[in-house]
This record gives sequence, C-alpha cells and structure tokens, in this order.
Amino acid sequence: MKKIILIGRVAAGKTTLTQALRGEEIKYFKTQYINYMDTVIDTPGEYTERRETSGALSLYAYEADVVGLVLSANEPYSIFSPCLTSMVNRAVIGIVSGIDKPDANVERVTRWLHLAGCKKVFPVSAITGEGLEALVKFLEEDSDEQNGSDRVCEQ
Repeated sequence: MKKIILIGRVAAGKTTLTQALRGEEIKYFKTQYINYMDTVIDTPGEYTERRETSGALSLYAYEADVVGLVLSANEPYSIFSPCLTSMVNRAVIGIVSGIDKPDANVERVTRWLHLAGCKKVFPVSAITGEGLEALVKFLEEDSDEQNGSDRVCEQ
C-alpha cells in the first residue's frame, strides 16, 4: 500500500480517517504533532492553517507517495488555493470526509477540491465506512497506474 499524507484544516477528519484506514477503533483525540505511521502520515490542522508551520507539510509530503487534501463535507469554505496541486511532485487526491453529516454538501466540496487541482476525489465517511473501499483500492494500486496527471491543474 502506498503511503499517504493527509493535509487539511483543524476538524477536517484527518485523524478519524487515519483510524478508519488502519482498522482502528474510532475515538477522538487532537493531533498535536505529525504522526508518521506505516501507511499514513496524519498532520495537525494547524500546520495547514498557519504559515509558520506549513513548511513542515512540504517536507513530509516528500515522505509520502500520495498527498491527500482533506475537506469536511460541511466546510464553510476551502482552505486550498486554486491549482495548488501544480506545486507538488506527488500524486494528489481530494478526500471529502464526513459525508454522513446532516449538513454535508459533497458536491460543493468536491468542486473546491477539483478547483485545487485534484482530478480524483474520494467522498468518504470514516464512521459508516462509506467510500473507504474505493480509497483503499486506489492506495493499493501499482504506482505505475498513477502517471502523476492528478497534479495538473486544468481550467
């Protein structure tokens, strides 16, 4: 399985998704530092939100095979700039987390991730398990099947 780094703002669902991908019991805890595991790199949301710590994400992205931009399905705005993926030399995917939330707007958040440059977007719920199979299958695919074209921003 390819290693993925999960990047997103505070409360985007990165840690819950990490637990689901690893088959662990889902329990809340606040990620305080970068958690480097066998197949997942879980990052604190503050690293994405603060310019002073965002550079660490660039360094850790080089340790991953895939960069996962995570936005919760009920986000009021996108933290990711348009064409952001053009700056990364790794495959970049979008992950819409929390699709089971009552106020989820999966279509809107998917559009934001496409605007950021993600060609592949995976809507998931770590709580119900919906969509996780497709994400895991993608992460298990041979690297040769990923030609890096997901990083190209097309308008």
